[in-house]
Amino acid sequence: MRVTSNVEIAPGIYRLSFSRAWDFVPGQSIALTLDPRIPPRFYSIASGTGDPLVDVLYDLVPEGLLTPRLAGLVPGDDLLCSRPFGAFRDAAGPSCWIATGTGIAPFVSMARSGTAEGKLLVHGSRTIAGLLERSYFSSLLDGKYVPCCTREKAEGVFEGRPTAWLSAKPLPAAERFLLCGNSGMVVDARDILIGRGVKFADVIAEIYF
Repeated sequence: MRVTSNVEIAPGIYRLSFSRAWDFVPGQSIALTLDPRIPPRFYSIASGTGDPLVDVLYDLVPEGLLTPRLAGLVPGDDLLCSRPFGAFRDAAGPSCWIATGTGIAPFVSMARSGTAEGKLLVHGSRTIAGLLERSYFSSLLDGKYVPCCTREKAEGVFEGRPTAWLSAKPLPAAERFLLCGNSGMVVDARDILIGRGVKFADVIAEIYF
């Protein structure tokens, strides 16, 4: 695939875009690498099914094998990409989306694909800048967007992790709870939800390592 753009959208967080050559289902992932000798990493697609480009959100890991090289890509460069895969997906009806950091990506895809009706989004970050697509979701979800931040304060932002919000607030009347983010958040949030009476089968998780 040929890179169209590669932009740092928040400190240490990038949006990589390239032309799309296949169809996908919102919530699916792809594997990316630059060299067959470098193990690929898996990233959720962060674009809508009608968008001409594929967007991927990634954190720069300075000591990593792949992301420092991804961060150096410029338009016109090539990268290796798998076809979409995975079964992390939502259905029509009320759902609660819970994400941390770049784990927001599959929910961006779902929203841009027109499936945001009836959804509540809880998104956590250490910094305000890390609340990716904050303006978009705040406008789109009309009061059903809960940004959470642990290190900085801002008007309308919950002080604490998404797990703290889940513990302190009444749970939304959702048919499903979709979790995407770091493994610690996913495990803790699932435990909280099950402890508060949500059925195990109604908690769907995608873990970022």
